[in-house]
Amino acid sequence: MYNRHSFAPFGAAYGRRHPFIQSHFRAPVNVYKTESSYELLVFAPGRIKENFSVKSKGNELTVAYTPPEGLPTPDWIKREYSRGGFERTFNIDESIDTSAINANYADGVLQVSLPIIPGKETPQQDIPVN
Repeated sequence: MYNRHSFAPFGAAYGRRHPFIQSHFRAPVNVYKTESSYELLVFAPGRIKENFSVKSKGNELTVAYTPPEGLPTPDWIKREYSRGGFERTFNIDESIDTSAINANYADGVLQVSLPIIPGKETPQQDIPVN
């Protein structure tokens, strides 16, 4: 099971599990918007760059990490962090130029840039709160 999130407009659907329970099994993600792109920051320290996978298919972007085989598993006394694998799937709309998506892993953060096609961005709609 993986998590689905949306860009443009940004929203979230957490699947079957409660979002706080899921947070123990996935890498945290922050998203921000610039004038020309959405920037996805996946916080994944201690991972190996070559083991990341970033793929787009249709209106989905999938970011995954597969740990290398044969890592030693210590007899943990306390464990608050895991370098294990994860998969996150995000919905993207037609305003994203999927052919120009790029990713860079540095200092424990995978940054995925999702360029916006000029003129294709979904207009913002203000919704009154009653």
